[in-house]
Amino acid sequence: MKIVLGIDDSVHSEAALHFVRTMAWPKKTSVIVVSSVPLPAAMLTAMVPVTGIEVGVLMRELTGIHTQWAARGEKTLREAGLAADARVIQGDPREVLTEIAKEEHADLLVVGSHGRSSLPELRLGSVTSHVVAHAPCSVLVVKPGGSKA
Repeated sequence: MKIVLGIDDSVHSEAALHFVRTMAWPKKTSVIVVSSVPLPAAMLTAMVPVTGIEVGVLMRELTGIHTQWAARGEKTLREAGLAADARVIQGDPREVLTEIAKEEHADLLVVGSHGRSSLPELRLGSVTSHVVAHAPCSVLVVKPGGSKA
């Protein structure tokens, strides 16, 4: 079985990592831990002039942070006996996760649910909602507190 796990620094992501780590998966299951470095033009336009930070410096710093998150997830899963590989990819997390699942022929895509919206149809959050609708495989949405394993 091949699993793609989307990860960031949220408690929702931590819940998804915990879920994957504690489940009994079939032998030879492998997990690709993915952290996406978003490139929102609005963020760059707003931050760079105000802070004086060069775009290249900002991207290196963001990539370094995402690399730490992904590496920590990979280490956690390896310590639990799972084959794991960390990847950091620049781009919109919605597209990055669905594309990596497609390219890797994943059997399952696991994400945490941020649930930031008060509108019932948007409660999953924009990334999770997009992934559920567009992933080429099954999607498991993990909520914090859902599994006490």
